[in-house]
Amino acid sequence: MRRRAPGNRTTVRPELRRLLAALLGVFAAMSVIAPPASALALPTPKDFVSNLDLECYKTSPYTPPAVGLTLRHLNPVLGGLPIEQVTLGAREQLCVPVAKNNVLPPAGVIDFVRFVDLSCYRISGPPVNRNLVLSHLNPVLQGLPRQPITMLQPQHLCVPVAKNGVIPPAEVLSLVRHIDLKCYAITPNTPMNRNLNLRQLNPVLTNQIPPATVQVTAARQLCVPVQKAGDDIPPAIMNIVRWIDVEKFDITGPAINPVNLTLRHLNPVLGHLPAEPATLTTRHQLAVPVAKDGQFPPG
Repeated sequence: MRRRAPGNRTTVRPELRRLLAALLGVFAAMSVIAPPASALALPTPKDFVSNLDLECYKTSPYTPPAVGLTLRHLNPVLGGLPIEQVTLGAREQLCVPVAKNNVLPPAGVIDFVRFVDLSCYRISGPPVNRNLVLSHLNPVLQGLPRQPITMLQPQHLCVPVAKNGVIPPAEVLSLVRHIDLKCYAITPNTPMNRNLNLRQLNPVLTNQIPPATVQVTAARQLCVPVQKAGDDIPPAIMNIVRWIDVEKFDITGPAINPVNLTLRHLNPVLGHLPAEPATLTTRHQLAVPVAKDGQFPPG
């Protein structure tokens, strides 16, 4: 019986070698080409903004540590307004995403909209006395006429937060963490006079606040996008957040059971602030997307 020479290796059959090479090629291609299964493409500015409806609740009293912020306007219609310094005051509202009359945001948009939670703090500043014409963007309200208004003094700064430790997925977080809205009093306070059914979209609240029909009454504020000094917004995200304008209307509706939450800031400039206890107590306002002076979000 012949012995195998030292160092001799068993020969791999040619057809097995070809099969292994083919499989390795497929795996290599998949690792380079295939995107992660959870990847979400950014929606267009039009699709995102047009589907952003927020129900705003009064909250239990809370005043954060005094923080001075420098704000500049992002929307092209208001680009000429001056940069301003404000100080965060008492928190007065939490605004959370809802759908109206069971018209849900489309697939790929709802994944982002459902995580837009904005905590609103009292601020002050001089009136701007800027005349604008607002057009409704959401499909449910597009039949409403255009409305001339005058922007007055700033009243709130609404900034992004997460509730009860539920952080948005990475692609969603890259957008919602940069949404800062400066809310101005407006005149006239024209009533909408519509009944709308509101349904919670954020996973923390879908099982805590049932759908309800509310009456939408007087217009109170126009909230417009701003950038805080120190917040580096990527260009693709800037192209979306600069178009987020919402008009706030007073609402009346069924009472809610108090909802206890813990809020954490998502924006990099405010990430150092401590977690905040917040109890939702009363339905207060509905914020709906609008365009100013006929300049509509692209897409």
